[in-house]
Amino acid sequence: MSGPTRPMSPEIRTDQPTVARIYDYGMGGKDNFEVDRQAALALVQVSPEMLDVARENRLFLYRAVRYLAREAGIRQFIDMGSGMPTKNNVHEVAQQFQPDARVVYVDIDPIVLAHGRALLAGDGNTTVITADMARPEEILASEDLRALIDFDQPVGLLYFSVLHCLPDSADPGGALRTMLDAVPSGSYLAISHLCSDDVAAGDAFTAEMLALGPWGRVRRPAELHAFVAGLEPVEPGIVDVAQWRPDPNQPPLSPVPEPLRPYVGRSSETKKIWELGGVLRKP
Repeated sequence: MSGPTRPMSPEIRTDQPTVARIYDYGMGGKDNFEVDRQAALALVQVSPEMLDVARENRLFLYRAVRYLAREAGIRQFIDMGSGMPTKNNVHEVAQQFQPDARVVYVDIDPIVLAHGRALLAGDGNTTVITADMARPEEILASEDLRALIDFDQPVGLLYFSVLHCLPDSADPGGALRTMLDAVPSGSYLAISHLCSDDVAAGDAFTAEMLALGPWGRVRRPAELHAFVAGLEPVEPGIVDVAQWRPDPNQPPLSPVPEPLRPYVGRSSETKKIWELGGVLRKP
Protein backbone atom coordinates (compact mmCIF):
# COMPACT_ATOMS: atom_id res chain seq x y z
CA MET A 1 0.00 0.00 0.00
CA SER A 2 1.13 3.51 -0.64
CA GLY A 3 0.53 6.81 1.09
CA PRO A 4 1.62 8.49 4.30
CA THR A 5 3.21 6.50 7.08
CA ARG A 6 0.53 5.29 9.47
CA PRO A 7 0.75 4.78 13.22
CA MET A 8 0.85 1.28 14.63
CA SER A 9 -2.57 -0.34 15.04
CA PRO A 10 -4.10 -0.48 18.52
CA GLU A 11 -3.91 -3.81 20.29
CA ILE A 12 -6.42 -6.30 18.90
CA ARG A 13 -8.70 -7.62 21.63
CA THR A 14 -9.42 -11.34 21.50
CA ASP A 15 -11.44 -11.54 24.70
CA GLN A 16 -14.52 -9.75 23.43
CA PRO A 17 -16.42 -10.16 20.15
CA THR A 18 -16.56 -7.55 17.42
CA VAL A 19 -19.18 -7.01 14.74
CA ALA A 20 -16.60 -7.36 11.96
CA ARG A 21 -15.37 -10.73 13.20
CA ILE A 22 -18.86 -12.10 13.96
CA TYR A 23 -19.85 -11.20 10.40
CA ASP A 24 -16.67 -12.77 9.06
CA TYR A 25 -17.57 -16.05 10.76
CA GLY A 26 -21.02 -16.04 9.19
CA MET A 27 -19.43 -15.50 5.79
CA GLY A 28 -17.25 -18.58 6.24
CA GLY A 29 -14.14 -16.54 6.95
CA LYS A 30 -11.19 -17.50 9.12
CA ASP A 31 -10.36 -14.13 10.68
CA ASN A 32 -12.31 -14.60 13.90
CA PHE A 33 -11.85 -15.98 17.40
CA GLU A 34 -13.79 -18.36 19.63
CA VAL A 35 -15.47 -15.44 21.37
CA ASP A 36 -16.80 -14.25 17.99
CA ARG A 37 -18.02 -17.72 17.05
CA GLN A 38 -19.87 -18.10 20.33
CA ALA A 39 -21.45 -14.67 19.87
CA ALA A 40 -22.64 -15.62 16.37
CA LEU A 41 -24.26 -18.77 17.73
CA ALA A 42 -25.97 -16.80 20.49
CA LEU A 43 -27.36 -14.30 17.98
CA VAL A 44 -28.90 -16.89 15.67
CA GLN A 45 -30.55 -18.54 18.66
CA VAL A 46 -32.32 -15.24 19.37
CA SER A 47 -33.04 -14.45 15.69
CA PRO A 48 -32.66 -17.63 13.57
CA GLU A 49 -33.06 -15.76 10.29
CA MET A 50 -29.98 -13.60 10.87
CA LEU A 51 -27.49 -15.93 9.20
CA ASP A 52 -29.47 -15.81 5.96
CA VAL A 53 -29.96 -12.07 6.33
CA ALA A 54 -26.23 -11.44 6.76
CA ARG A 55 -25.36 -13.58 3.76
CA GLU A 56 -28.06 -11.95 1.63
CA ASN A 57 -26.47 -8.61 2.48
CA ARG A 58 -23.05 -9.78 1.29
CA LEU A 59 -24.54 -10.98 -2.00
CA PHE A 60 -26.26 -7.59 -2.34
CA LEU A 61 -22.88 -5.89 -1.93
CA TYR A 62 -21.62 -7.64 -5.07
CA ARG A 63 -24.65 -6.69 -7.15
CA ALA A 64 -24.71 -3.09 -5.94
CA VAL A 65 -20.99 -2.48 -6.56
CA ARG A 66 -21.26 -4.22 -9.95
CA TYR A 67 -24.11 -1.89 -10.88
CA LEU A 68 -22.19 1.19 -9.76
CA ALA A 69 -19.02 0.27 -11.65
CA ARG A 70 -20.48 -1.35 -14.75
CA GLU A 71 -23.69 0.60 -15.35
CA ALA A 72 -23.25 3.90 -13.49
CA GLY A 73 -19.55 4.22 -14.38
CA ILE A 74 -18.41 4.99 -10.82
CA ARG A 75 -14.63 4.72 -10.48
CA GLN A 76 -14.07 5.70 -6.84
CA PHE A 77 -15.65 4.29 -3.71
CA ILE A 78 -15.68 4.89 0.04
CA ASP A 79 -16.72 1.74 1.92
CA MET A 80 -17.85 2.66 5.43
CA GLY A 81 -17.67 -0.03 8.10
CA SER A 82 -16.10 -2.31 5.54
CA GLY A 83 -15.47 -5.27 7.86
CA MET A 84 -13.03 -8.12 7.35
CA PRO A 85 -11.71 -8.86 3.85
CA THR A 86 -13.46 -11.84 2.28
CA LYS A 87 -14.36 -13.07 -1.22
CA ASN A 88 -15.34 -10.45 -3.81
CA ASN A 89 -14.32 -7.41 -1.81
CA VAL A 90 -15.40 -4.00 -3.10
CA HIS A 91 -12.15 -3.24 -4.89
CA GLU A 92 -12.13 -6.67 -6.55
CA VAL A 93 -15.69 -6.29 -7.84
CA ALA A 94 -15.25 -2.68 -8.96
CA GLN A 95 -11.96 -3.35 -10.72
CA GLN A 96 -13.54 -6.12 -12.79
CA PHE A 97 -15.52 -3.41 -14.58
CA GLN A 98 -13.37 -0.32 -13.93
CA PRO A 99 -9.75 -1.55 -13.78
CA ASP A 100 -8.51 1.77 -12.39
CA ALA A 101 -11.23 2.01 -9.71
CA ARG A 102 -10.06 3.47 -6.41
CA VAL A 103 -11.40 2.27 -3.07
CA VAL A 104 -10.99 3.53 0.48
CA TYR A 105 -12.09 1.09 3.18
CA VAL A 106 -13.08 2.62 6.53
CA ASP A 107 -13.58 0.62 9.74
CA ILE A 108 -13.23 1.25 13.46
CA ASP A 109 -11.94 -2.28 14.23
CA PRO A 110 -8.10 -2.34 14.19
CA ILE A 111 -8.05 -5.95 13.00
CA VAL A 112 -9.61 -4.79 9.73
CA LEU A 113 -6.64 -2.46 9.20
CA ALA A 114 -4.16 -5.24 9.93
CA HIS A 115 -5.73 -7.70 7.50
CA GLY A 116 -6.43 -5.01 4.93
CA ARG A 117 -2.79 -3.97 4.82
CA ALA A 118 -1.77 -7.54 4.09
CA LEU A 119 -4.41 -7.98 1.40
CA LEU A 120 -3.76 -4.68 -0.33
CA ALA A 121 0.03 -4.58 -0.23
CA GLY A 122 1.22 -3.13 -3.53
CA ASP A 123 -2.25 -1.94 -4.62
CA GLY A 124 -1.86 1.80 -5.02
CA ASN A 125 -5.55 2.30 -5.84
CA THR A 126 -6.87 0.91 -2.57
CA THR A 127 -6.28 1.66 1.09
CA VAL A 128 -7.74 1.05 4.55
CA ILE A 129 -8.12 3.64 7.30
CA THR A 130 -9.16 3.12 10.91
CA ALA A 131 -11.85 5.66 11.75
CA ASP A 132 -15.27 6.06 13.32
CA MET A 133 -18.07 6.57 10.79
CA ALA A 134 -19.85 8.63 13.43
CA ARG A 135 -17.11 11.25 12.89
CA PRO A 136 -17.33 11.91 9.16
CA GLU A 137 -15.42 15.18 9.34
CA GLU A 138 -12.32 13.27 10.48
CA ILE A 139 -12.75 10.74 7.68
CA LEU A 140 -13.10 13.49 5.10
CA ALA A 141 -9.94 15.16 6.42
CA SER A 142 -7.89 11.95 6.15
CA GLU A 143 -4.79 12.34 3.98
CA ASP A 144 -5.05 8.72 2.89
CA LEU A 145 -8.62 9.25 1.71
CA ARG A 146 -7.83 12.52 -0.03
CA ALA A 147 -4.93 10.86 -1.84
CA LEU A 148 -7.33 8.52 -3.63
CA ILE A 149 -10.73 10.23 -3.76
CA ASP A 150 -11.38 13.19 -6.08
CA PHE A 151 -14.40 15.03 -4.69
CA ASP A 152 -14.90 16.84 -7.98
CA GLN A 153 -15.92 13.51 -9.56
CA PRO A 154 -18.82 11.19 -8.65
CA VAL A 155 -18.20 8.91 -5.68
CA GLY A 156 -19.85 5.68 -4.63
CA LEU A 157 -20.63 5.86 -0.90
CA LEU A 158 -21.15 2.38 0.53
CA TYR A 159 -22.96 1.80 3.82
CA PHE A 160 -23.59 -1.93 3.81
CA SER A 161 -25.16 -3.13 7.07
CA VAL A 162 -23.40 -0.55 9.25
CA LEU A 163 -25.63 2.38 10.25
CA HIS A 164 -27.54 0.16 12.67
CA CYS A 165 -24.24 -0.11 14.58
CA LEU A 166 -24.62 3.56 15.57
CA PRO A 167 -26.94 4.53 18.44
CA ASP A 168 -29.34 7.41 17.99
CA SER A 169 -27.06 9.53 20.18
CA ALA A 170 -24.37 9.29 17.47
CA ASP A 171 -26.80 10.79 14.92
CA PRO A 172 -26.39 8.17 12.16
CA GLY A 173 -28.58 10.16 9.78
CA GLY A 174 -26.47 13.26 10.31
CA ALA A 175 -23.23 11.34 9.81
CA LEU A 176 -24.55 9.96 6.53
CA ARG A 177 -25.73 13.39 5.42
CA THR A 178 -22.30 14.91 6.05
CA MET A 179 -20.75 12.37 3.71
CA LEU A 180 -23.47 12.90 1.11
CA ASP A 181 -22.97 16.66 1.27
CA ALA A 182 -19.25 16.17 0.56
CA VAL A 183 -19.73 14.32 -2.73
CA PRO A 184 -20.89 15.93 -5.99
CA SER A 185 -24.11 15.53 -7.92
CA GLY A 186 -24.11 12.24 -9.82
CA SER A 187 -22.64 10.35 -6.87
CA TYR A 188 -24.39 7.28 -5.53
CA LEU A 189 -25.22 5.75 -2.18
CA ALA A 190 -25.50 1.98 -1.74
CA ILE A 191 -27.00 1.21 1.64
CA SER A 192 -28.50 -1.58 3.71
CA HIS A 193 -29.80 -1.43 7.27
CA LEU A 194 -31.32 -3.96 9.65
CA CYS A 195 -35.01 -3.11 9.89
CA SER A 196 -38.14 -4.64 11.34
CA ASP A 197 -41.82 -3.87 11.71
CA ASP A 198 -41.90 -6.32 14.62
CA VAL A 199 -40.99 -4.25 17.67
CA ALA A 200 -40.38 -7.27 19.93
CA ALA A 201 -38.12 -9.03 17.42
CA GLY A 202 -36.12 -5.90 16.71
CA ASP A 203 -35.73 -5.08 20.37
CA ALA A 204 -34.66 -8.66 21.22
CA PHE A 205 -31.90 -8.65 18.62
CA THR A 206 -30.84 -5.15 19.64
CA ALA A 207 -30.60 -6.23 23.29
CA GLU A 208 -28.45 -9.24 22.35
CA MET A 209 -26.07 -7.05 20.34
CA LEU A 210 -25.84 -4.46 23.11
CA ALA A 211 -24.92 -7.24 25.53
CA LEU A 212 -21.89 -7.95 23.34
CA GLY A 213 -20.67 -4.35 23.24
CA PRO A 214 -21.43 -0.91 21.80
CA TRP A 215 -24.06 -1.00 19.05
CA GLY A 216 -27.05 0.91 17.76
CA ARG A 217 -30.42 -0.68 17.13
CA VAL A 218 -32.67 -2.37 14.61
CA ARG A 219 -34.71 0.48 13.15
CA ARG A 220 -38.08 0.77 11.44
CA PRO A 221 -38.27 1.01 7.63
CA ALA A 222 -39.55 4.60 7.84
CA GLU A 223 -36.35 5.60 9.63
CA LEU A 224 -34.16 4.35 6.79
CA HIS A 225 -36.36 6.14 4.25
CA ALA A 226 -35.83 9.33 6.25
CA PHE A 227 -32.04 8.84 6.14
CA VAL A 228 -32.05 8.79 2.32
CA ALA A 229 -34.70 11.44 1.67
CA GLY A 230 -33.95 13.56 -1.39
CA LEU A 231 -31.97 10.89 -3.22
CA GLU A 232 -33.18 9.16 -6.40
CA PRO A 233 -33.66 5.40 -5.93
CA VAL A 234 -32.47 3.08 -8.68
CA GLU A 235 -35.05 0.42 -9.58
CA PRO A 236 -36.41 -1.56 -7.76
CA GLY A 237 -36.01 1.07 -5.04
CA ILE A 238 -35.61 0.47 -1.31
CA VAL A 239 -36.43 -3.19 -0.71
CA ASP A 240 -35.35 -6.30 1.18
CA VAL A 241 -31.86 -6.58 -0.32
CA ALA A 242 -32.52 -10.21 -1.27
CA GLN A 243 -34.98 -8.76 -3.80
CA TRP A 244 -32.66 -6.07 -5.18
CA ARG A 245 -31.90 -7.30 -8.71
CA PRO A 246 -31.35 -10.94 -7.64
CA ASP A 247 -28.87 -12.86 -9.76
CA PRO A 248 -28.67 -16.64 -9.28
CA ASN A 249 -25.49 -16.69 -11.37
CA GLN A 250 -23.46 -14.27 -9.28
CA PRO A 251 -20.34 -15.63 -7.53
CA PRO A 252 -21.25 -17.69 -4.45
CA LEU A 253 -20.15 -17.03 -0.90
CA SER A 254 -17.82 -19.29 1.05
CA PRO A 255 -19.54 -22.26 2.71
CA VAL A 256 -21.29 -21.75 6.04
CA PRO A 257 -19.30 -23.05 9.04
CA GLU A 258 -20.62 -26.37 10.30
CA PRO A 259 -21.98 -25.07 13.68
CA LEU A 260 -24.13 -22.52 11.82
CA ARG A 261 -25.49 -24.87 9.16
CA PRO A 262 -28.73 -25.66 11.06
CA TYR A 263 -29.65 -21.99 10.53
CA VAL A 264 -29.26 -21.97 6.75
CA GLY A 265 -32.64 -21.30 5.16
CA ARG A 266 -34.36 -20.31 8.37
CA SER A 267 -35.46 -17.01 6.84
CA SER A 268 -37.96 -18.98 4.75
CA GLU A 269 -39.69 -19.95 8.00
CA THR A 270 -39.58 -16.57 9.70
CA LYS A 271 -38.11 -13.24 8.71
CA LYS A 272 -39.01 -10.68 11.32
CA ILE A 273 -35.79 -8.72 10.68
CA TRP A 274 -34.26 -8.06 7.30
CA GLU A 275 -31.71 -5.89 5.55
CA LEU A 276 -33.60 -3.07 3.87
CA GLY A 277 -31.67 -1.18 1.25
CA GLY A 278 -30.89 -0.23 -2.30
CA VAL A 279 -28.87 2.08 -4.52
CA LEU A 280 -29.69 5.79 -4.81
CA ARG A 281 -28.33 8.66 -6.89
CA LYS A 282 -27.56 12.13 -5.57
CA PRO A 283 -29.29 14.60 -7.94
